[in-house]
Amino acid sequence: MLDTLIGTHASLATLILRVTLGVIFVAHGYPKLFKEPGPEGVSGFLQSLKVPAPLFFAYVVGIVEFFGGILVIVGLFTRPAAILIAINMLVAMWILKFKTGLVSKVMEGGWVGGYELDVALMAMALALAATGAGHFSLELLLR
Repeated sequence: MLDTLIGTHASLATLILRVTLGVIFVAHGYPKLFKEPGPEGVSGFLQSLKVPAPLFFAYVVGIVEFFGGILVIVGLFTRPAAILIAINMLVAMWILKFKTGLVSKVMEGGWVGGYELDVALMAMALALAATGAGHFSLELLLR
């Protein structure tokens, strides 16, 4: 009965996944490129983490998040964009979050986020890399 009520609509599920992931990454990438903190602010943060070529990688992160998010939302070059987003999340976890652990906890006098959200976002991106954009996408429209 539930199946008839909801049905199985893989393309609708993929659309929901794409829009959700894309909006999150556009929202995170936009200030990294166009507002505060901007590339210079992100570069300073990356420099404090000992990331080489921090200004270059500040732009890379901002571009992947903002433009990758847009591509995922509209369903164009979804697989490559999703792979880049997944790599972005893996690097963020590796550099910043693994030492905290999976779940947020109190460390150094304050709450420090775990990497549970990063894992969920990476899994969403990997699912899209595996499935592609689905029927409701520019990729299908342009074929």
